[in-house]
Amino acid sequence: MATMTIRLPDAKHERLRKLAQRSGTSLNKLVEELAGAALAQFDAETRFLARAARGKPERGLTLLEKLDAPRKPRRRRIPKRQIN
Repeated sequence: MATMTIRLPDAKHERLRKLAQRSGTSLNKLVEELAGAALAQFDAETRFLARAARGKPERGLTLLEKLDAPRKPRRRRIPKRQIN
């Protein structure tokens, strides 16, 4: 496990400390979770860009057009009343 020192303005450090306290966790764990979320977002974007580079723009536009097309409303099936 690595150790990292970061420099933050005092006000930002205090706000992060309060956020961690309110969340019931340590400041270290909070920063670790925030870093994990940032890395997950970065990984998703990287995968998307790699797939986009292999894809066909025409096919992607066709799929987007299908999403924009209005859907027909589904008819709700109403059960028949039972007569006793």
